[in-house]
Formats: sequence, structure tokens, C-alpha cells
Amino acid sequence: MTILSKLSTISQSRDARLFGATSTAAFLYWIYCVSRGGNRNRKLAKDEVKFVVNDAGSSGDKRRAQINGEFFRSLKGILRILVPGLWTAESGFLGLVAATLIIRSMCDIWMIHNGTLIESSIISKDLGHFLRHLVELVLAMPAISLVNNVLKYGINELKLRFRTRLSTHLYDNYLKGFTYYKMNNLDNRISNADQLLTQDVEKFCDSVVELYSNISKPVLDILIYVQKLTQAIGAQAPGVMILYLLISGSLLTHLRRPISRLTVTEQRLEGELRFVNSRLITNSEEIAFYQGNEREKKNIDSSFNRLVNHLRCFISFRFNMGFIDNIIAKYLATCVGFTVVAYPYLTPSRLSNSEYKTRMQDYYKSGRMLVKLAEAIGRLVLAGRELTRLAGFTARVQELLAVLKDLNTGKYQRTMLESKSSNGALNTPLIPGAGKVINEDNVIRFENVPLVTPNGDVLVQELNFEVKSGMNVLVCGPNGCGKSSLFRILGELWPVFGGCVTKPSAGKLFYIPQRPYMTLGTLRDQVIYPDSHSDMKAHGYSDESLRELLGRVQLTHILDREGGWNAIADWMDVLSGGEKQRIAMARLFYHKPQFAILDECTSAVSVDVEDGMYQYCRQVGISLFTVSHRKSLWKHHEYYLHMDGRGSFEFKTIQPDTRIWFLESIHCNQNFIVEVQYCVTKYFCLQVVKNFIIDLNPT
Repeated sequence: MTILSKLSTISQSRDARLFGATSTAAFLYWIYCVSRGGNRNRKLAKDEVKFVVNDAGSSGDKRRAQINGEFFRSLKGILRILVPGLWTAESGFLGLVAATLIIRSMCDIWMIHNGTLIESSIISKDLGHFLRHLVELVLAMPAISLVNNVLKYGINELKLRFRTRLSTHLYDNYLKGFTYYKMNNLDNRISNADQLLTQDVEKFCDSVVELYSNISKPVLDILIYVQKLTQAIGAQAPGVMILYLLISGSLLTHLRRPISRLTVTEQRLEGELRFVNSRLITNSEEIAFYQGNEREKKNIDSSFNRLVNHLRCFISFRFNMGFIDNIIAKYLATCVGFTVVAYPYLTPSRLSNSEYKTRMQDYYKSGRMLVKLAEAIGRLVLAGRELTRLAGFTARVQELLAVLKDLNTGKYQRTMLESKSSNGALNTPLIPGAGKVINEDNVIRFENVPLVTPNGDVLVQELNFEVKSGMNVLVCGPNGCGKSSLFRILGELWPVFGGCVTKPSAGKLFYIPQRPYMTLGTLRDQVIYPDSHSDMKAHGYSDESLRELLGRVQLTHILDREGGWNAIADWMDVLSGGEKQRIAMARLFYHKPQFAILDECTSAVSVDVEDGMYQYCRQVGISLFTVSHRKSLWKHHEYYLHMDGRGSFEFKTIQPDTRIWFLESIHCNQNFIVEVQYCVTKYFCLQVVKNFIIDLNPT
């Protein structure tokens, strides 16, 4: 038996050494994997479709998403938005969470003390003390449970309030003026604003609150347990644990550096997938006509595969880091704790010379407190992981804040073409916002204003004309000549690159596109948009007045068909194309602006209804800028603005002899022009043949 026992001991010793060597090798291997995990790029499928949604964000991810001075400055600025002052509800909930964390730490100390007494009573077989301490524990359970749930309530409420504060601030700036339009059409730094305004904001606020609770509680525990352990077993034990915290925290922070960059990339790819899906919904009709479902499926699969490959890489990295985190922050910290708490008992000291029972109670209490200290240190070390993740969300939210600030001050960044006009001549450098915009009633005046797209393409070198109230202008020219650009400058959607634009204020200039926008809400809301029902009453309108406006566009029958003014439907689908255009004209009559820009807005309306609407515009004093292909509209306009698409323009009165070339200019359709040329050629050939026959046979 003795021999078997020795052999068993030797075998166990060999197994332990083998296990230790294997564990060490595995540990070194995982460190190697982690060091490479953040830079691993998985290969995509052969047939993956490549496309770009936003190049600007991807290049800056690595530079921005790091824990450095820039991160802390950005976080400080955002925290001022989340907590605007000391006497706010957010400050109150921060205090509530801090107070409950302190009470919870005190409850933990009481639980350790009470547990020590209960186990001491069991060992000493003292039934009275056992029952008394057990009853105390039962009576304390409701209070401890209340503290835990108050803490959860405070954390959840704080998350919600932070999200409310930040979302309100962002939406106030996003919907200020035309910022939402500029972000999506003029500035190319952010392409997925919906992703940033919803998911990224939510995750950022959750991460901030979680980091607050995950740091404040361990810091508080460390302070309390260091003080208690110093009194019990001396300062060397907590000192060693704090030193271990510094060393292990530095190591893990270095290894976790790729997390922030991976988080930013994850959110960017999530936004890209949402963008591709939203494009499919927006352009579903055109895609269906082209039968492009297979191609769109490849686009979506490509975007989804990129996200999946990145998430799989991220999961692998987190798995590797989790392995090291558990060893360093938990198990190794526990080993260090056992070593430092055992030292006073295994070496000659006051504790080693005390009685067994006293030594047992002191060791148990000190050991439990040291375990709690080790856990607190471990949570504080692991909080670095949340900090690196927060750095990723902070970079994205800060980028959104910076872009909103720039756009609200008239600055935007966009990849611009070389400064050339349509005839190829080089010009002076283009500076967005270099021109002036002056608000003046009853006049539209362009003085030396270049017509330039946001990309930097110069359509007209200098545009000069003046339109006063009562002058109706027909705008014509080939596609791409600058008609829409002119209207966007008038609406202050695009910046003015030079010269001076004089125009009425935004409320006195109305725009109606070929496909009018129908808002969410009632039938009444479609006519009075963007006013509300209370605004309508304040302007002196009633439902009967709106009915008269519908009569002007011959659309009163939809009141009975749809169920009255309070009917709610998806009006973009319920109304036909012609009905939507007539609703838009009724909307124009409701607002009665000084000038109206009509961009093919009656193309689906019959000529007789169109004629009545244009006559009513003249009757109520609405001056018109009209783009249309219909000859029936010539009689409603006195002037024309023609841009030839090569940098030249003409602004003249409409004369009978100008309508011959005007038909070709206003149609702007190459197929139509080719057809006319074919008819002319055919007629010319027939005339030649006819003359030849007459020459052969004069009779």
C-alpha cells in the first residue's frame, strides 16, 4: 500500500507538472493570438460585389478610436451635454447610484461579518448565537434586496435620461435649418446618420452608465477594504494588490487596444447594411422594372458577409482576450490574494501567535475581505475593456457632433472636382459660401453668381438676371444645364460660391417638385404642410376654406372618398400621381408665397385643370418660375431663362418668333430630337424624288 501511495503521489506530481506546462504553453499561444487578432483580415468570397458607402469614416477609424487625450476631451464635451448642470435630474440619479453603491458596499461588509459569526457559531456548536445571527440575516434580506433593485433602477433611468439628453441635442442640430439635407447631399463625411442617431447613441449612453457603475463600485470597494485590511493584517497585503492592479491593468490595456477600432468598424458595417437595405426599399419599383433582384441580393449579401466576417473576427478576439482576462484579472489575482493574506499567519507575527479560534476568525474575515478586494481589482481591470469599447462609440458620436457643428456654421467637406467650367476653362478656386444672400421682398436677383454644384462643377460662369413680382418666368434648357441647381441655390440648399443673390425669405418662396412629398398624418395635413392644425387656425383658415382650395384643383371628391379631413392613410400610396400634384398646388394656394418654383409639377394633370390653376396663381399674385414641356403654359409666362448646358444663358421676353426653337429647348429629349431630324430628312428625300420624276415627265 505504501508503494502504491508513493507511486500515486509521483504520478500526481508528474500530471501536475504536465498540466502546468500545457497551461503555460496554451497561455503563451493565446497571447500570440491576441497580439495578431486585431489586425486579422478574413478573405471574402470570390463573387463578392465591391462598393463604397462611406470612405471618409473608414480611413479615420484607427486614428480616432483610441484611449488618448483626444478621447477624454471628446468624452468630456459629450458629458456636458448629458449632465448640463449640478441641479438637474441627471445629477440626482448619478448621486442616487453613487449612494446605493456605498450602501451596497456596506451591506457586503456586514454580510462578511455576519457570515463569519454564523460559521463561527457552527464550528463552536453555539445554537443560540447561530439562530440569532441567522435571524438577523433573514431580517436584513428585504433591505439588501431593496438596495440592489434601487441600484438597477437608478442605472436604467440614468441610461434613459442620458439617451434623451443626447438624442434631443443631436436632433435639435440635425433638424436645424437644412442641416439634414446638407449632411446627406453636400457633406460626404457621414452617410449613415440614422445609424448614428439611433443605435450608436443608445449604445454610447449604455456604455457610459455601465462604465460609471463598473468603476465607481470597485474604486469604493478598494478604498474600504484597503482600510479594513490595513487595520487587520497590515498594509503589505493591500499594497501588493494595488501594485498588481497597476501591472495587470497596464498589460491588459495594451492588449485591448484593437477593441475600440473593431467597435467603430462594427458600427460602420452595421450602418452600411442598413443603408443597402434602405436603398432597396426606396428604389424598389425601378429595381423591379429592371428585374435587378439578383444583383441587389449580391449587394446585400456582400454587405452582410463583410459584417459577419468582421463580427467573427471580433468574437475570436474577444474569446482570446476573455481567456487572458480570466487568468490575469480573476484567477491570478486570487492567487496573489491568497499569498498576501497567508503571509502574516505563516511568518512570526502577532496573528501567528494568537489562539486558534481567534486566528481562524481573523483569517476567515481577512480572507473574505481580500477576496472582495481581489474581485474589485479584477472588475476595475476588466472595466478597461468597457473603456476601449466606449472609445469606439465616443469617436462616432463626436464625429456626428463635429459635422453638425460645421454644417450649422455653413461649412462642409466634400470631394470636389478640379475648378473647371463646362467649356473647360480654368477658374479661380471655388470657396463655398463666398457669395452673399440678401433677403428682400418681391424680387429675385442674381448678380455675378456662378452656378456651381457641390462637387465643384461650374455650370454657368456668372448668372445675371432680375425677376420682380408679377413676372412669370419659364426656365428651359437641356438636362444638366443647371435648372435644378438654380432652384437649390434659391432655396439656400446649396452654398453660393460668389456674387450676390437677392431673394425673399424662405417662407415667401415655395417649391413644388414633379413628385410632391406627402407627409404622415391626416388629409388636412397634406394641404397645410408644414403647418399644424393650430397654425392653420391661427392663419384664419377653416376646413371650409381648405375645401374651396381643393375645388380650385378639382379634388373635392377625395373628401368623401377618403372619409373627410381627419382621415389617416399612407398618402404616398393612396393618392395617384395626378392627385398628389393637385394636392401640392392646393398647398401652394394655402401658403400664398411671393414666388413659386414649379418643377414639372403638373405633368400628370389635364390641360384644362392646369390652366385653371395657373390662372388662379396670377389672380392671387403668386409669381412663377416654371420648368415644363407643355406648350399650353407659354401663355402664362412673359419671360424665359434659357441655359444651353455649355455655360451660357439667355433671359428675355417670350416673343412669337422665339417659340420655334423653344420647343426643342424645353423638351430636352434626345429621342424627340432624333425623331424630328428623321422626319425632316424623310421629307427632304421625298421632295428630291418628286422633283426628279417631274423632270422626267413634266406632264
